Formats: sequence, C-alpha cells, structure tokens
Amino acid sequence: MGHWASYFAGHPFRVFVHCGQTLALAHYIFNYQYSVGWGYGPSMLPTFLVDGDILIFDKHHRRGRDVQVGDCVSYHIPVSPDEDGVKRVIGMPGDYVLMNSPGATSDRMLQVPKGHCYLVGDNLPWSRDSRDFGPLPLALIKGKAIAKGQMVGWNPWKWFEPLPNGLTSDDSS
Repeated sequence: MGHWASYFAGHPFRVFVHCGQTLALAHYIFNYQYSVGWGYGPSMLPTFLVDGDILIFDKHHRRGRDVQVGDCVSYHIPVSPDEDGVKRVIGMPGDYVLMNSPGATSDRMLQVPKGHCYLVGDNLPWSRDSRDFGPLPLALIKGKAIAKGQMVGWNPWKWFEPLPNGLTSDDSS
C-alpha cells in the first residue's frame, strides 16, 4: 500500500477534513484572489478574439483598487445587473473624457466624477460602454484582466500570455 493510501486507510474523517480544506482554499482563491472567465464578442477586437479568449482576472483590483487608465477590467454591467462585461478604462476620477466616439457630431467632454471610471471597448462601433450608461461606479469593478490565452496544445505554460496596459503615450509633441 502506498504512503497516501495507508495515511487515509481507516480514517474517513481525515479524508473528509482534507476535502473540506481543499474546497475552502479553492473558494478563497477563486472568490478573493483570481478568477478565470471568457472575453468574447466584437466589442474588444483586436485585444480579444470574437469567439472567445480565456482571461485571468486579478481580484486584488476589485472596486477599482490600483486600476489605471489603459487597464482592461471585468465589471457588473449597470443596466444589466445579471451580466458582466470586460472593457478598457480610459478615465479615472477627475479625468476629462470625450463622451462620444471620435468624429461624432458632438465633441462634448465629461469630467469623471469621484468614485467612478469611464470604460470603452476597443472596437467603438460595436461596444456598449460608458458612452451608453455613463461613468461606472468603481464599486462595480470585479477585477483586472492580467492574462489572456487559448488552450491550444499540451503545454499549459504556453496557453496564456500577459495582458499589458493597452494604451501607449503619444510622444510626438
């Protein structure tokens, strides 16, 4: 009999305790540390594929903690509370943002209110975002996307790649 078999033999309570500990650890990790989700649909092209990328979210950024302009975040959609979305942050409290798509008939600006952020999709014509529902309360942010990938092949270390901040500065001035 192997080591583990002899350890658990005759001790069903020990098996029960270890299963409970494993479930508690998994619950803690997936509810308070990291989660896995899907990024799909045309609103975030070319960052995410239409048919779905697997995303890893860091939940340390819940409620907007340490979120910066350019980060992709998971959030509760305010007009559809049972749905979640993934969009890019383009404005934090105090920032001024363009309320409409660039080139629209109105070029109105908005100052993002305290406790809110402004989200848009990378593919503006196909995105339902802050241009539709306004600035998002930071409390609705569930986490920040830190990696994306697809399960292709047998090597899990090659499935994911880091998801960098998608905005770059314009140093042309």
